[in-house]
Order: sequence, then structure tokens, then C-alpha cells
Amino acid sequence: MTTFILIRHATTIDVGTRLSGRKEGVVLTETGVAEADALAQRLSGLQVAALYSSPMERAQATAAPLAQVWGKEVAVMEAFNEIDFGAWTQAQFSGLHSDPQFALFNQFRSHTRIPGGETMLEAQCRMVQGLQQLMQQHPQQKVAIVSHCDMIKAVVAYYLGMSLDHLLRLDIEPASVTVLTVYPETTRLQLLNHRGAVVL
Repeated sequence: MTTFILIRHATTIDVGTRLSGRKEGVVLTETGVAEADALAQRLSGLQVAALYSSPMERAQATAAPLAQVWGKEVAVMEAFNEIDFGAWTQAQFSGLHSDPQFALFNQFRSHTRIPGGETMLEAQCRMVQGLQQLMQQHPQQKVAIVSHCDMIKAVVAYYLGMSLDHLLRLDIEPASVTVLTVYPETTRLQLLNHRGAVVL
């Protein structure tokens, strides 16, 4: 088994207003920097074998204080990257709400392709494959991963046997912690969208 500490990146200027997607240069706000520092202090007592991050700057900036308190290097893995939002990258939510394809994406995520981007299923498979790889590298260990809201939701859905069409029933807030312990035969969800101290 391997315990995965799944962390959503801290707050950026786009959170709640637009889809950042894979746009470069989306950095943490002052609030986000404070969240990342507080997160590192909350998790400082954990003993982790490794720290991984999405390639996006906002994820790596959230991982940096954790790397300091844990004395670990940040290993960047493409598997944990944000969904490829294609034509919706940097689109404002206020405009997307009138887009029928965006409505379909939110109602039927298991099969709806983002224009010019990924399906949710493709993104889920990518991240789960990354976790399966880490299970081989880190048996009986704790591993931290800084990724993105929908990617963490997709992983939780996969291991709990939940349809991708129900992702909007889950909340994953900035700088929150979700913990999954994955065994060969089952999975245990220990924390979901947690913003307090973590003891494992």
C-alpha cells in the first residue's frame, strides 16, 4: 500500500473567476503565498518519502514551502498536470455559463470532450497511471502530490468507484489536503478537502 497526500495548489487570481488551465504565468496571490506557508507548517510533522508536483507554476510554488520543511526536492510529473482545457483556457466562468458545451461537460463529464482539449476520463487515467507508478516506487510509504482541483476530484472518484458525472458533488478548496491510502485490493479515504492539522 501507499498513502497519497493530495494537495490542491493555493489561491491564484484566477480561482473562482476563470479557468487557468495550462496557461503559463498564473502565480499565487498574496493570500495564496500565505496559504502555502501555513500548509507547510500544518504538514511539517509528517514523514513523507517524496514530494511531487504538477508542472504548473502555481503548484510548484505551493510545493516549495513543503520541500523546505520536509527537506525534499520537488519532483515534477506531467501525470499530475492540470486538465488540458483547450479552447476554454483562461475563459471566464461568467462567459462559460452560457456555453452549451460547458453545460454538457459539467453534466456528462465521463464522455464530453473539452473543445481542443482532454476528456475528463483521459485526465483521470493520466493521473491514476501516475499514482500507480508511484505505488511501485514507494511501497509502504507516504507520498505528497501537489495538483489541481478537478484532478484530485477525479482520483477520489476513481478509487471510490464514483462516476465522473458526479464530480461537482465534491469540494476541493485551495491548499486543502485529501488523503488516500491505496492497497492492492482496496482503498481507504482518510481525509477529503481538509484545511486543518494532519496526523497520519
